[in-house]
Amino acid sequence: MVKPYHHGNLRSALIEAGVSLARTQGTEGVVLRQVARETGVSHNAAYRHFADRDELLSEIGSVAAARLAEAMRRRMDLVDEQDPMDAARRRLREVGRAYVEFALAEPGLFEVAFGGDHPPDEAGPEQAGPYHLLGRALDGLVEVGAITPGRRAGADVACWAAVHGFAVLHLTGPLRDLSEEVREATLEVLLTTIERGLTGSAT
Repeated sequence: MVKPYHHGNLRSALIEAGVSLARTQGTEGVVLRQVARETGVSHNAAYRHFADRDELLSEIGSVAAARLAEAMRRRMDLVDEQDPMDAARRRLREVGRAYVEFALAEPGLFEVAFGGDHPPDEAGPEQAGPYHLLGRALDGLVEVGAITPGRRAGADVACWAAVHGFAVLHLTGPLRDLSEEVREATLEVLLTTIERGLTGSAT
C-alpha cells in the first residue's frame, strides 16, 4: 500500500503509486483514478500531472527499465574472471540472466516496461538503460576480439529477442509450469547458444 500523499512532489507520489499497482496487477491495473485514490488525491489532481494513462505508463516503464538496468549492473559487477576474453563472455551472459530473472521476479513491471510502444531506454549515458548495457557487453566482446564488428551488427536485437522470448514463454506461455531447476538448466543452454553463435566457439 502506498503511503497517502501529504506534501512534496505529487508527480513522484503518483508514479510511486502506479509502480506499486503495476507490480501486483500489470499494465491493466494502472488506472489514473485508482492511482489518485492510492495517493490520496482527487482524480483531477492526477490529471494535472499526467495528460492520460499512457503518459503515466511511460513513466512507470522508465522506472521498471531503470530497476532492470540496476539488476544488470549488479550482475556485471560480479564478473571476476582475470582473462579479458573470459570476462567479456561472462558479462554478456550475466546481462541475459539478469533480464530473465527480473522478468520472473517482477512480471508486472516487466509487462509495463516491455509490453508497450515506448522505448526501453530513455536515460542518458550516466544512467544507462538495459538496452545500452546489452550494447556495452557486446562492444566488450568486440574489444577483446571475441567477435568481429560484422557480427556485432544487429546482435543487440538478436540477443534481446532470445532472452525476451525465453522470459515470456516461462511467464505466460507453455513453459510456465516447468520447475525452477529445469528452467535454470534451459537458461544455461540458451545463454551458451547465444555466446557460441556470436563468437563461433565450438566448445
